[in-house]
Amino acid sequence: MGQYNLDLPALIGSRICHDLISPIGAINNGLELLNMAGTGAASGPELELIGQSVESASARIRFFRIAFGAAGDQTMGQGEVTSILRDLYTATRMEVDWQIAVSQSRNDVRMAFLALLCIETALHHGGRITVTQREGEWRLQAEADKIALEDDLWSLLSQADQDKQLQPAQVQFALLPILAQAQGKEVRLHSANTVLTLSF
Repeated sequence: MGQYNLDLPALIGSRICHDLISPIGAINNGLELLNMAGTGAASGPELELIGQSVESASARIRFFRIAFGAAGDQTMGQGEVTSILRDLYTATRMEVDWQIAVSQSRNDVRMAFLALLCIETALHHGGRITVTQREGEWRLQAEADKIALEDDLWSLLSQADQDKQLQPAQVQFALLPILAQAQGKEVRLHSANTVLTLSF
């Protein structure tokens, strides 16, 4: 896939996320103003549900903007990354422990986020994922009661030229090896019944 073809979808992803984050933020601000009014107008299960949905949508857009958007030359610090991950997974059965204290390039964080999306598909009942980086090698280790892999899907990470029809929710399996190859890296998988390790 040429550089132009790789960058164009990323720019589209960035544009969509950029345009959606503003109205979602406005809804959240409106709910906060109702709360500040102190009239009780913002109480009740209906508005609580709206508030939770807005928070979830905002967290997903922030995550997707990194995972599927244009990377650029920026770096991301631990605080920014952990804030995104905390908001995304706070109400789920997934726990992500980002153990990287030093700022990383947005492109590397992007690959780590795509790897997280891959690992999610194997943790049907939740689990814990630890993210580390040492001497340029990234390692994501997942621990769960059960690891369930779809072999022909996961094989795409090492054989990206396979002719497999992907669902929209599986696009990370095609994108991650392309980005890794562009960085001169190889995606490696080791799995057992309760532990899965993805590195690049």
